[in-house]
Amino acid sequence: MSDSKSILWIDDEIDLLRAHSLYLEERGYSITPVTNGPDALELVRRQRFDLALVDEIMPAMSGLEVIAELKRLKPNLPVVMVTKNEAEELMEQAIGRKVEAFLTKPVNPSQILSALKNVLDRRQISASELTRRWAAEFSELARSVDMVETWPEWLNLHENLSRWELELDLWDEAQLQAMLRDLRGEADRRLARWVEENYAHWLSQLSKERPPLSIDLAETRLIPLILKNYAAKPTKPVLFLVVDCLRLDQWLAIEPLLEEFFDIKREGYFSILPSATPYARNALFSGLTPAELERVYPDLWAKSDEDEASSNRFERQFLQQLLARRGIELKPDLRYVKVLEVEEAAEFEKRIQEYLRLPLTAMVYNFVDILVHIRQSVEVLKEMLPDESALRSVTRTWFQHSSLYRILRAYGEVGGTVLLTSDHGAIRVKRGAQVIGDRQTSASLRYKHGRNLKVDAKQSVRIAEPLRWGLPKRGINTEYILAKEDNFFVYPTNYHHYLEVFKDSFQHGGISLEEMALPVVTMTGKGKKG
Repeated sequence: MSDSKSILWIDDEIDLLRAHSLYLEERGYSITPVTNGPDALELVRRQRFDLALVDEIMPAMSGLEVIAELKRLKPNLPVVMVTKNEAEELMEQAIGRKVEAFLTKPVNPSQILSALKNVLDRRQISASELTRRWAAEFSELARSVDMVETWPEWLNLHENLSRWELELDLWDEAQLQAMLRDLRGEADRRLARWVEENYAHWLSQLSKERPPLSIDLAETRLIPLILKNYAAKPTKPVLFLVVDCLRLDQWLAIEPLLEEFFDIKREGYFSILPSATPYARNALFSGLTPAELERVYPDLWAKSDEDEASSNRFERQFLQQLLARRGIELKPDLRYVKVLEVEEAAEFEKRIQEYLRLPLTAMVYNFVDILVHIRQSVEVLKEMLPDESALRSVTRTWFQHSSLYRILRAYGEVGGTVLLTSDHGAIRVKRGAQVIGDRQTSASLRYKHGRNLKVDAKQSVRIAEPLRWGLPKRGINTEYILAKEDNFFVYPTNYHHYLEVFKDSFQHGGISLEEMALPVVTMTGKGKKG
């Protein structure tokens, strides 16, 4: 080892362990032997140690008493307890005092060495292992980006990239992170070509080979769940939860927090285009394309598709009609809740026992979408959320302390089922694509509709025939453009100003894995323990 680690070994029989000390010193550890707790604590007050080995049974002070005082003096000092006692109660007490590891007497030198390496050198060893695995897997990951063709391969690629992103969040490996960003960028470039070549065919032919889309989710995931649970005696509650703008990597960051309460089955699907709330979420609840919805609800987008209160005001009705088409009549009826404010989530939590008696509750939870939107206008949030890694971290921290976490836990404890998904994700945009349009052109940054739109074809996909893409016509000669990769649309007027304003913001509506490839998670409650 290049840097000698200083070990404080506290044992009233330390003289009998001299051979062990020599073994460790030959391997680069500096051992300071002490025979009792008071002397050890005095040393700790005056000297820095990297780790303490503490015997359980000693005169003057017990091992647990020594550990408690060590942690008071040096809260971050790692401690390994050495004991003859394997009682569970002792282990629980030691864990309560934040002991890093246990060794059971008699111990041999290699056991102690293993414990020291595990505690002190874990990060260094793990970083070396991470680099080794990356070297072994990078070429395969790059090859999969070049070779991906089918929708299951796309979903699998997105998950592999996301899992690597979460792993690299734990390490200061700038070079590996840059390589991974480049791979994701190439994946998004290939995805745009794949979508442009196939999307219209998926909708017009209703091809059996098409990927699962927003319009399929209720039919293939929610309805079977309702029928299964509603037929059960006694029935269990079902929560259909749509977390607006939740990316796959964000879900992977919070999924472990729910494994205690649920058996979790995670799958994937693709948002329809534009990958934005008015289009994708309406499709989730109705099972219909935006073009089909325009025929049934001609005033659906009468104001603007940037006006969510207007364009998403029929979600409950959409789902009720979808259930009616399948001959499903729930008693009591479907309950629909939209959570836009913290107070609304707290109110749902307060009334949770009422909702747990219902066969189906549909909830739209808007926190994540609100977070990414207001980030750009609040300086402190821009500082807290500079990139995707920070977004994952903040999402996990929020969720762990949120009403939503407690609501889901309640469903898990009664054995209920939660179908959780998102309507779309978001991508951090970096490059401006200059677009020219008339006064009626929409204002969104990742998609636009209007007439005679002019934009670089390398940065966008043009949709000249909206109906073939399942989109509302919105009048004669209306066309759509969708941003590819990490581009965003900016008008020529004050181009550089708005480029600076929106660069590095999280946006949605375009074509990227981050926006389109989404988790759909079936969580079956384990019931309350004990």
